[in-house]
Amino acid sequence: MTVIQKKAVNPIAHLSAEDIEIIGKELDAIRDRVLADRGERDARYIRKVVKTQRTLEMSSRAVLLFSLFPPAWIVGTAGLTVAKILENMEIGHNVLHGQWDWMRDPKIHSTTWEWDHVSPADQWKQSHNELHHRYTNVVGKDNDLGYGIMRVDEDQPWHPMHLGQPLWNLINAMFFEYGIAAYDMELGDHLKQRKLKDPKFRAKARAVGRKIRRQVLKDYVVHPLLSGPSFLTTLAATFTANLLRNVWSHSVIMCGHFPNGVETFEKTSIEGETRGEWYLRQMLGSANISGSRLLHIMTGNLSYQIEHHLFPDLPSNRYQEIAPQVRALFDRYGLHYTTGPLPKQVASAWWKVIRLSLPNRNDSRQPVAPAALASSGTA
Repeated sequence: MTVIQKKAVNPIAHLSAEDIEIIGKELDAIRDRVLADRGERDARYIRKVVKTQRTLEMSSRAVLLFSLFPPAWIVGTAGLTVAKILENMEIGHNVLHGQWDWMRDPKIHSTTWEWDHVSPADQWKQSHNELHHRYTNVVGKDNDLGYGIMRVDEDQPWHPMHLGQPLWNLINAMFFEYGIAAYDMELGDHLKQRKLKDPKFRAKARAVGRKIRRQVLKDYVVHPLLSGPSFLTTLAATFTANLLRNVWSHSVIMCGHFPNGVETFEKTSIEGETRGEWYLRQMLGSANISGSRLLHIMTGNLSYQIEHHLFPDLPSNRYQEIAPQVRALFDRYGLHYTTGPLPKQVASAWWKVIRLSLPNRNDSRQPVAPAALASSGTA
């Protein structure tokens, strides 16, 4: 049973249980066609992206050896920023989803890849692939929804501490990789429950500590030292590149699940959920970003967040190809395909952060009762 949080108008009331299962079968057919068609052109694509990213990173770091000179600082910082974004978004995120495991290439495989990020790959895969994608936008189940530090729905009780969530969100954006690492090892829950001595948590914390040391050593010690007289300017360039990468990643991810038009769901949504109902939740709980081919690559094709959540294991370069088919399915069944330019989606997501930091406004919304959904055929 797909149960949406309180809405004045239930956006799925017109769908019968049969409709939902047909939607699921049509989406399965789209996925099967792509799986059957995967091949050399896909392999060439990801290998080209990896080669481009590594070349850009190495050349940018080389330029930053002379970062004492302002033009070299600007060029090197810009190049390193783009390289880090590519590594995290189009390569790391998608490789760790197993999108390229079918190539059987140990250099681009989810079991061997370790990314340029302070969160260890195995912890991220557990929290993101296993939990977030299973419980997408289910309030109280999907901890990606607000990362445990923000109020994300008007049905959640308001507390004065929520007044600070715009600030928490800004800080989280600036140091996003550290926020993700803390979230992946469930630091907040263990602090609340005073379980910091739990052996499993301590093992995770040690792994995160090792990864942070490795990242800090590479970015803030070795590379600046190699720059000699340009030590401080190279240090500043690397910090700037990491900061910009973090803000970009945070913005893209916020746009995927937080703008106006994206639905949240009650915990009962996952009780006895069918394949079709899972698909429907991904359709309504995700949003896209419209833009150029370059923007799509720089977002790791998470600008096609709807398609990614429907098919997280398909090669990312295929999302743009199947998006028209997915959107046609939305139109055929009277569902809203949430998309918009990056500035609009970022502004919408931030407005929701700000609005939900305040107490609820008086409104006439009524809860969509499970019984009403059952009578519409969705139960």
